[in-house]
Amino acid sequence: MNLTDPADLAAGVLARKRRAIARAITRIENDLAGADDLVDALYPNTGRAWRLGVTGPPGAGKSTLTDRLIGHWREAGQTVGVVAVDPSSPFTGGALLGDRVRLSERLGDDGVFYRSLAARGAGGGLSEATEAACDVLDAAGFDVVIVETVGVGQGELDVAEAADTVAVVLVPESGDAIQAMKAGLMEIADVFCVNKADHPDANALVGALRSALRLRTPREEDAWTPPVVQTVATESGGIEALVGALEQHRAWLHKGGRWEARREARLRRRVRRLVQADWQRRFWTPERQKALDEAIAALGEERAPHDLALRILGGAG
Repeated sequence: MNLTDPADLAAGVLARKRRAIARAITRIENDLAGADDLVDALYPNTGRAWRLGVTGPPGAGKSTLTDRLIGHWREAGQTVGVVAVDPSSPFTGGALLGDRVRLSERLGDDGVFYRSLAARGAGGGLSEATEAACDVLDAAGFDVVIVETVGVGQGELDVAEAADTVAVVLVPESGDAIQAMKAGLMEIADVFCVNKADHPDANALVGALRSALRLRTPREEDAWTPPVVQTVATESGGIEALVGALEQHRAWLHKGGRWEARREARLRRRVRRLVQADWQRRFWTPERQKALDEAIAALGEERAPHDLALRILGGAG
C-alpha cells in the first residue's frame, strides 16, 4: 500500500489501518497535497459515528473525564477515536501536549485512536483540520469520536459546530458559572458536567447552573433541557450518570429527524467556511494587496475604509 497516494490512503483508513489513519490526519492537518481529495473520498463513508464535544475552561479536568468516558465505552465493546485540540507551539506550530502525555493504559488498545492537533490560533481553539480529522475517524469505523478542546473561553462555541452532542465541563472554582454564562457556553451545552463534585462549593455551582438554565431563552426548535451531572473524574465517580445523560441526548437527537437536521446544518456551515476561505485566497492577489497598500499610502490621514473597500471590490471583476 502506497500511503503517499490519496486513494491508497483512503483505502487504508476504511480498513482501520492505524498507520493510514495517522498519515491521513497528518496530511489534513498540514494541508499537504491531496488532502482535499482524501477528505472527499472518505466523506461518503462518514455519518455513523457519534461525535461528542468535551469543552470547558482550562483546569476543569476534561482530559481525565475523557479518559474515563473512553474506559466506559471500551468496556461496553465500543471503539473510540479522540481528537484533542491542544495549544500550538510558538516555535513549530505543532501541538504542545502530545498523545504520549495524555495516554496511559490506552496504549496498545486497537479500539482507541488518540490524536492531538494544534489549535494554530484558530478561533475557538479548533483548527480547520478538526472536522476533517473527525471524518477520518468516522470513516475508519470508530463508534464514538470525541473532540476535546483546549479550553479558551468564548471561542469554545466552535465546538458546537463539530459535534452532535456537547458536554460542557465546569468545576466549583473561579466562578465557573459566571464564566460559562459570559462565554456563551450556556447556549451550546447539551449536558453540563460539574467535575470535582467533592469540592464543598459543588452544590452551589449546580444550583447556579440550574437557575441559569431556567432563565435562558430556549432555542425555538429545541425541546431539550440540558441536565446537570456531578462527577469526580479522578475516582470515576458519576461517570455512569454522565454517560446516561449523554446517551439520552443522543436518543433525543434520533427522534423527529433532529440527528439529520443537525448534521445537515453542520455541513452547510462547513461548506460556507470552505467557500469563504477559498474566495479570500483567490481574491487577495499580490496585485490587489499592492493596490490597497498604495491607496492607503496616498490617503494620508484621510482614510475612508468603506470607500477603499468598494474600490478594491470594484477591481475584483
